[in-house]
Amino acid sequence: MSPPPPPLGRSRERAARSLDEALDDAELAAVRASLAQGRWQSARSLLVHTGDDWDRRCHRVTVLAREQYTAAWARDWLLTEPGSGDAAVLLGLALTHQALRGRAEPHHARDTCRAATARMPADPTPWIGLLLLERAQGTPEGTERIFHEIRARYADHHHAHHLMVAHLAARRAETGPDPLHEVYDFATWAAEQAPADSPLAILPVVAHAERYRALALAGHEPADPVGSRHWAGGRARQVMKAAFDWWLEWEHEGHPRRLLDLNFLAHAKVCEGRGAEAAALFHRIGEHLTAAPWSYPDRDPLTAFRTARAAALGRA
Repeated sequence: MSPPPPPLGRSRERAARSLDEALDDAELAAVRASLAQGRWQSARSLLVHTGDDWDRRCHRVTVLAREQYTAAWARDWLLTEPGSGDAAVLLGLALTHQALRGRAEPHHARDTCRAATARMPADPTPWIGLLLLERAQGTPEGTERIFHEIRARYADHHHAHHLMVAHLAARRAETGPDPLHEVYDFATWAAEQAPADSPLAILPVVAHAERYRALALAGHEPADPVGSRHWAGGRARQVMKAAFDWWLEWEHEGHPRRLLDLNFLAHAKVCEGRGAEAAALFHRIGEHLTAAPWSYPDRDPLTAFRTARAAALGRA
């Protein structure tokens, strides 16, 4: 007798695990599970332990904040500890993500984030909430102003630079490809301003992917990035080579968002047709795929990732 079919939700659960935004942060994943059960004390301990490692703090707060239950438990935390800056930051980011999904009032999320900035003036994390809201509903000038507030607190903020690249890449997409588009200049400038070992060295690769997404959504690039000439130009190839060489020399095992960078770099190498280099990156990534950029412009990221990985490893 053949075995019974798996439960309908099992493949969906596997996909969700593969796209886990916690990436390889096992401590964060455990705290997220505890917070889902109302044990906000675990989140408090995690954020105290994280301290002023700003990229890690932002990564952890963001992952927790995206869960639908987080705002409620953050409010409970604040009721118990009214002076907690960590609880205020977590609530601000949680309301931000609810607002972006249409489940909270944007002005309330904005006010909560601003209150968190007052409690934690050195912390760039609540400004990420303000940046997300301004990018979605504000003005270009306001977005740039908030970005500079973040840089004033931590000049190499990884998440903030990624958000700005996505914001800039969408500008004037309807006019078609432009090799001199401002997003490329911004990414190059940011990479050059950062220390030699900063993962912002990968930002020009991110800029190419984000610009491809914007152009594809506007109808100027094919839906399959491998079929696009977007990565074939001389400047693009120079950017990809420089980023791959940086990775070989400076790879940081400890950076909380390094796997996101590796996914962008592997995606670029696949699109560039550099199978051996892509294979090396896929080995490093393992099962930690990220939705961006494999979902660009409108694809199933899990299918796109696995197809690209199988092709690269098969040719390596």
